[in-house]
Amino acid sequence: MSKKIIAVIILLVFLIFFGLMALKGSYLKGSSKKLEMTVDRVNAIYDYGQEAYKDQQDDKALKAFEIIINEGDSDDKKADAIYKSAVIYEKKEDTLKAKKYYYKLITTFPDYPNLEDVQKKIEKMNISDLFSPFVDENSSSYVIKEGDTLGKIAVQNNTTVELLKKSNDLTGDIIMPGKTLKVPKGQFSILVDKSQNMLFLKRDGNIFKTYNVSTGKNNSTPVGKFIIEEKMVKPLWYRVGAVVPADSQEYELGTRWMGLSIDGYGIHGTKDPSSIGKQATLGCVRMINEEVEELFMIVPSGSEVVVVD
Repeated sequence: MSKKIIAVIILLVFLIFFGLMALKGSYLKGSSKKLEMTVDRVNAIYDYGQEAYKDQQDDKALKAFEIIINEGDSDDKKADAIYKSAVIYEKKEDTLKAKKYYYKLITTFPDYPNLEDVQKKIEKMNISDLFSPFVDENSSSYVIKEGDTLGKIAVQNNTTVELLKKSNDLTGDIIMPGKTLKVPKGQFSILVDKSQNMLFLKRDGNIFKTYNVSTGKNNSTPVGKFIIEEKMVKPLWYRVGAVVPADSQEYELGTRWMGLSIDGYGIHGTKDPSSIGKQATLGCVRMINEEVEELFMIVPSGSEVVVVD
């Protein structure tokens, strides 16, 4: 092969090599420009969603925020989009979707500001859904049969008569065969944390609602695993051998009593709301009357109560 042909081949190889390098550089430059356009577009969509949110154009805001949640590269903007989506669905009274986004915010961004307020919003919707007559994923419809009573249905479904009446807008105990009732699903339990003076109501192991409580002076509330053995409305109170009726100024049990499987201890109301959040009792768990009445309605006898230091 002549030197001239070899030189031509080498030249062609160099031309092909540098041509490929030029094409690669052009492609990378174009890709970078395309990436920058994508970021700019996402930011523009976020700004659009913010304006729509301020103008209460909720559907437009939701569409924009969904793009930010799925494609955005800023955690702050994602968290804001999740929160505002939840607020919109809460305003629409779509509590299922609102709670979905609030839960997503809590689990994805545990350092989000005002997370306690978000938790309170979830708990408020939990109670609202529980007391509502509408059947959802956490309840079922029950067709009343001949011979049924509210007490019988409550026992069969591990709930309370009070909750059945509340969630079905019943003012009395009479029920008619063939009619349907909303019946809650799931198992409620209670955790009391003495270190925080907090009571956590759980459903199937997940926190459903939290309450501030008082526990025993000098850490006197017993720790361990108990069950609710008795539930009473304004029971007689025995103090140093004397009977104290509910209308007495000395009565300290409030409006409800839930006795535990340890003699002399229980969860009850109070006439002194200022004591809540402190170690102030003789060993019982004390609650605001309105809140112990709510808890009394939800939790059936036999429910587990765990007390920890």
